[in-house]
Formats: sequence, C-alpha cells, structure tokens
Amino acid sequence: MELIFGIALGLIILVFLVVVHELGHAIAARRNGVVVEEFGVGFPPRAWSRKLKNGVLLSLNWLPLGGFVKLQGEHDAASGKGDYGAASFWQKTKILLAGITINWLVAAILLTILAVTGLPKVLPNQFTVAGDTTMVKQSVEISALTPGYPAEKAGLKQGDKIVRFAGQEVPTAQVLIDLTQANKGKTVDLIYNREGTEATATVTLRDDTGVVFGAGLGQRELTRSTWSAPIVGVVTTAQFTWATLEGLGNLVANLFSGLFLQLSPNEATRDQADENLKTVSESVAGPVGILGTIFPQAERAGPTQLVFLTAIISLTLAVMNALPIPALDGGRWFTMALFRLIKQPLTKEREERIQATGFLVLMSLIILITIGDVTKLFQ
Repeated sequence: MELIFGIALGLIILVFLVVVHELGHAIAARRNGVVVEEFGVGFPPRAWSRKLKNGVLLSLNWLPLGGFVKLQGEHDAASGKGDYGAASFWQKTKILLAGITINWLVAAILLTILAVTGLPKVLPNQFTVAGDTTMVKQSVEISALTPGYPAEKAGLKQGDKIVRFAGQEVPTAQVLIDLTQANKGKTVDLIYNREGTEATATVTLRDDTGVVFGAGLGQRELTRSTWSAPIVGVVTTAQFTWATLEGLGNLVANLFSGLFLQLSPNEATRDQADENLKTVSESVAGPVGILGTIFPQAERAGPTQLVFLTAIISLTLAVMNALPIPALDGGRWFTMALFRLIKQPLTKEREERIQATGFLVLMSLIILITIGDVTKLFQ
C-alpha cells in the first residue's frame, strides 16, 4: 500500500511539473499574439473537455503522463494571423523558453520554502548567508545493512533513525560507532524511529576486532534561514543548475569513453570501459525508476525530502529542455536559430523530419533506461 501511495504521489507531482511547464508556453504564446487552441492535462484519448471563455479548449485525458499545449500554426513556416510561425524570432524565443523558466522558478520557490523550514545540505560549497543560517543535524540514519550481521538480524531496515543505543543518546554517527565498539559482544537495547513511530530492538553485537554492528550510517544536515531565504533559494537553484550540467557532462563522457574503450584489445582497458558504462547505468533513472523507487523512498523519508526531490526534478526538467536536442524546447530554438543564421528556409517538412528524428532518439533512450529501471527493481 505504501509503495502504491508513493507511486501515485510521484505521478501527481510529475504531471504537475509538466503541466506548469506547458502552462508557461501557453501564457507566453497568448501574450505574444499566438492562438492557443488546446491545453491538455495528460495525453489522449480525451476524457473530458470544455471551451473556456478565452477560446482555449481545456481537456483532461486518460494517459496521466504529463500535458501539452497546442498552438495554432506550430510550424516555423506558418504565416497566418495568430500562427506561431508568424511570430517574430524574439517572440518565438520567449514562447519556447517560457516552460524552462517556469520549471526553474518552481525549483527556486520550493528551495526558498525549504530554506526556511530546513534545506538539505548536499553540495560541499552550498550557499548560505553566514549571519542568517542555523545548522541542524537530523537523527543518525541507517543507510545500508550488511546481510547476516547484528543490525539486519535485529530487524532494522534502511531508513530507520537511531534514537538511543545501550541507554545513551545518539547525537552523531561517530557516537553510535563508539558505542557499538564499547559494547561489542554484548546484547543491548536499541530505540529507533521508523516513519514516525518509535520501537525497540535487541541487538547482539559481534565480538570482533572489525565490524560488530553491520550497518552503514548517515546523518543529514539542514540549513535554516529567515530574511535571506529568497536569496538562498535562488542562489542554491543556480548552484544545482550548474551541478546538473556538470553531472550530465560527466555522464556523456563516461558513456562515450566506455563505448570507445570497449573496442580496445587490452583487457584492463575493457574492464575500465565496463566500469564507466556501469556508472552511467547506475546514475540514470527513467519514469519507472523515479516512480517505483525514488518517490516512494522520498515519501517515506518525510515532507522535506519529498519537496526537495520535487525541486530537483523541476530543475532537471528545465535543464534538459534547454539542451539543443531536437524535439525538446532547446532543440526547437536551436533549429530555428540555425536556419536563420545560414539563411535557409525551415520548411514544414524539414522541421518535422528533424523533430521526428530527435523524438525517436529520445524514445529509444527512454526505452533503454526503462529496461534498466525494471532490471534494477527485480534485482
């Protein structure tokens, strides 16, 4: 039931982020004289529709995979009154980039809210205003379990927060490590918090010079601000934008180096190629991975992690759509700008061919990533 709730919640959030992206296009189009024929939530087949007073057809559709906006004369070559194609280069630029801007602003607003309530510190140089920042450390949390070791045998799970160990408070991960070493070979009580409910477990520690407890430990840090929250929200969004671009660059570099190195006759080089490709596989998640794993985990971790994840996904949508990839907003703008630069007409047929090719490539990547997601779920 919890998994289903997490998936449903993730689906609602993803649809919301795509719909506000499309809403940005629609608003910019109308403000620049382009007729918006339809604004759809989800994808056809259509479940319900209504003509609004402004002439836009609002539709709700059966496939809850996002949303769309249909503009009159969407091809660059269209020239009728109210057509997208009849708009100036600058007007088209504003229309194409409006969705990206909305997603970026949603991320900034959510991170601003978290800057007040508690913003997770995940970047080593994450921005704060020194005179208006309070650092808060959350409870020590189990991040991983070693099979067959005391922590797993005691029934602990990943995500459990350790409250007390052997009758003592556990303010930091190091304190817990010290307590396990001091009590090795003994049977002690441990109080933990799982999804808001406290419980007690009895742990018999190993009498060993090495690992005695068998759990990976983590402790999240939060920063809280007051008057500087909007500044922190905007600057942090910019930092995450750059970090996302760097991550994409590293991902592409690992992919191409992995494919290239696999051609080498040297076995060590091919092993490195396999490692690079494995890194790419582990770093990428598609719709199945996001809905089936990431959102349920964030939902269990609490509102802060869920809002933070929503902000990061919104930011990622903005960054991805800004890339010059055909079928995406950045790709459409790049194609339009390139043909103006080389002074060649961008005909309807040529534009459709370019965008269709980009769409097929994207769908192929999504299918491959989805296969990888399903494989990870079964593993």
